[in-house]
Amino acid sequence: MNFEPDFFIPGLRAAALPQNGFWPMPRLACAAGPRPARRNVQPEGRFVTQLSDSRRTRRDLAWSIAAGGSAIVGFAALLALTWYTAETLLLLFAGVLFGVFLSALTDLLGRVVSGYHTLRLTLVCALLTVVMTGVMVLGGATIAQQATLLNSQIRSQLGTVKNFLEQRGIDTSFLEAATVTVTPSASQPAEPRNNLPSAGAIASGTTAIITQTTRILMGVFGGVANFFIVLVLGVCFAAQPSVYRDGVLGFVPRRYLAKTSRILDDTGETLRRWLLGQIGTMTVIFLIVWIGLEIIGIPGALALGLISGLLSFIPTVGAVIAGVVIVLASLGSGWVAAASAFGLYLFMQFLEGNILTPLIQRRAISIPPATIFAAQIFLGVLFGLWGLGLALPLLAIAKVLLTHLKEDNNLGPPATTAPS
Repeated sequence: MNFEPDFFIPGLRAAALPQNGFWPMPRLACAAGPRPARRNVQPEGRFVTQLSDSRRTRRDLAWSIAAGGSAIVGFAALLALTWYTAETLLLLFAGVLFGVFLSALTDLLGRVVSGYHTLRLTLVCALLTVVMTGVMVLGGATIAQQATLLNSQIRSQLGTVKNFLEQRGIDTSFLEAATVTVTPSASQPAEPRNNLPSAGAIASGTTAIITQTTRILMGVFGGVANFFIVLVLGVCFAAQPSVYRDGVLGFVPRRYLAKTSRILDDTGETLRRWLLGQIGTMTVIFLIVWIGLEIIGIPGALALGLISGLLSFIPTVGAVIAGVVIVLASLGSGWVAAASAFGLYLFMQFLEGNILTPLIQRRAISIPPATIFAAQIFLGVLFGLWGLGLALPLLAIAKVLLTHLKEDNNLGPPATTAPS
């Protein structure tokens, strides 16, 4: 017979009624002894939540892998595109540099002549056109004659240097391209002059002439086309600089807008100062070399001065090439004239490195010479003459970017003052 208890004691737990029908005394729940184990049963909703979190984690991991792979592929494609279009990109960059130069001259003219930006740019372009036309009309013939004379002198002096080195047992194969002369071989008998050439000789000679002429014309056409591309791009950029600046800023997110605007302004100011200083340095070197070589009595002094001034646009490498050309051109006038020309070259280097560059470009860029030389070698090997000539402005832009990046890294969280 089973009996149900009709009482309830808080804190106590009744045991199951045994089969003999007697109800034992209730025991305390906190009594000593082993406690029955409980099953760790989780609610169904918690299990569903964990499954959803696991799926979300796998989905995020897959998305991260896909995004990383796409970024790597895109970066590789960008590098390949840059590599195959490097000459075009450097040509466009040269146009931007010319536009910065025109804009700088326009701003300088604005300190003297008041007026709209377009009017001052027109005056600058007209002034440059008059100067270039005057140089070509007044000194074009003289420069062409001196350049021809200089070419023949350099070739003859290279032949003299080649013979001098060969007598000392030094390999002169690197000078063969500049001193190639056609001499009849002793082992082959000379053909009679009264024999007419064969049809095959005429055809091969005509093909060679056509190929060489086509190559020369293509080179001239390419040079003229590049000149006009740089000219048109420069005028377009200088005419409306704010339009292109605002166009670049239009693709920048709002939170990076102020920083990008400062970087563009600092880059433009750096290139502007460097270009003006470089033009001043080139002009001074041209005048010094021209006047100095005229005093020494070296033929082709005007052409040598023009070559030295143009080559000074390329730091370090251009100065070395100009010095070699000056010394080779002066060897035909005697050892005294050659030594005087070499002394003039050393004086020009001292003046450029210790007076002109620190004085004119002290506010433009300040890059160690070893860094400039390394960048010129690297870009020259990769992109040829374009990379060699534009290494310094590209390095100046990289310095501006690194300077802003360093400033951002040095800026820490705002300092908090302890309450008084």
